[in-house]
Amino acid sequence: MLFNSFEFFLFLPVVFVLYWFVLQQKLRAQNLLILVASYFFYGWWSWAFTGLLLLSTILDYAYGFGVASSDRKKAKLFLWLSIINNLGILGVFKYYNFFAVQFQQGFELLGIHSNPTLLKIALPIGISFYTFHGMSYVFDIYRAQQKPVRNFVDYAVFVSFFPLLVAGPIERASHLLPQVQKARTFRYTQALDGLRLILWGLFKKVVIADGIAQLIDPVFTSYADYNSATLILAAIGFSFQIYGDFSGYSDIALGTAKLFGFELLSNFRFPYFSRDIAEFWRRWHISLSSWFKDYLYIPLGGSKVGLTKAVRNTFIIFLVSGFWHGASWNFIIWGFLHACGFLPLLLTKRNRKYSQEIVARDSRFPSVKELFLMLGTFAFVTFAWIFFRADTLNNATSFIQSIFLNWGNSSTIKPNYILFLISILLLIDWYLRRNERSLKVPSNRLLRYAIYMSMAFAILFKMDGEQSFIYFQF
Repeated sequence: MLFNSFEFFLFLPVVFVLYWFVLQQKLRAQNLLILVASYFFYGWWSWAFTGLLLLSTILDYAYGFGVASSDRKKAKLFLWLSIINNLGILGVFKYYNFFAVQFQQGFELLGIHSNPTLLKIALPIGISFYTFHGMSYVFDIYRAQQKPVRNFVDYAVFVSFFPLLVAGPIERASHLLPQVQKARTFRYTQALDGLRLILWGLFKKVVIADGIAQLIDPVFTSYADYNSATLILAAIGFSFQIYGDFSGYSDIALGTAKLFGFELLSNFRFPYFSRDIAEFWRRWHISLSSWFKDYLYIPLGGSKVGLTKAVRNTFIIFLVSGFWHGASWNFIIWGFLHACGFLPLLLTKRNRKYSQEIVARDSRFPSVKELFLMLGTFAFVTFAWIFFRADTLNNATSFIQSIFLNWGNSSTIKPNYILFLISILLLIDWYLRRNERSLKVPSNRLLRYAIYMSMAFAILFKMDGEQSFIYFQF
């Protein structure tokens, strides 16, 4: 089920009424309702894969008790069972075909011809997210940061909570499980903040991201037919499309969770206002970046194991992050480019320079230096996004070549509408940049509701079918 579907607009209020008005102050019943609703939400896409979600949940629930053993050999055994289980699920459904083709091509270079059997099944939505939920839970128990959960329903809600099930944010057991296990009370202000986030998220997805996509998708499909200026505009447009699409999803997820008394982890903090690549990755897909930092980068030694190993660890985490997004060389190159962008900051020890400070915190506008730093960072990120957006590595390199060679082509797209949508997003983000969790609204009630109604009408007017979210493919 998609957040931007009429089915969800019916599903959400039904679950909300049952949750707060029928099962009020009945914690176990509320959690069971959330679990059933989550599986219904997931099954709306494909009931066949609910079994895979349930199997993954049961296994990690069981592994949690083994990992909690005082016998460290036994605990490590169950830890590896969880890792193998989760990576095995990802390997079969997400990466098997990629490796099968790579081995085939490698053998052909040696003169050995093979015909591997490829899987012809759809990638289960959310598989990269709920497997990471399970692994983080088991890791935290192994590191004595979390105790095993006795109540299976509570654990299953943590793994499959429907607002975050298919595209995050990737939650931590220590953050979400305590909220699952304690009684929740309805708070009007929290619910109102949730509705605002849902409205803003839908506006970013339906009006801005989908609006941009309608214009730039043909450019990426037939890039040889367009001039260089149009290709550059399309690349910039995709930067804002993917941001509006994914951050819009995250806003809807956070807002929906608030309606049920939950607070999820932040996933975005205005990443296009970053002044270097290190700051960008502290602001973009935060839950994934922090997951890799805590469960891969730091266990490898982070940046405290000597310069050579720190560089190695940096490339590992970015390459793995790229491969996490998709089983294709263009995603790996995308991760490699970001590692190259991060490396100079690491070598000069400036990778933590903007770890706390918000751009133009005490002023209305950025300084000239900040503006150029933001533009430079955005240009680098936009260039890397070309590899992310392209269907293949060859298409990405050909697109970039066309930027330099197609100055004489005449085909173009209307730039005014794209720039208008980008301007709306940038202006509102700049206005909200000091606190992404609280949408500041005008104090004048008439103006406030006029804004709400305008956004709602724009969403309804622009909804053309059910446009999937980009990150559903990961």
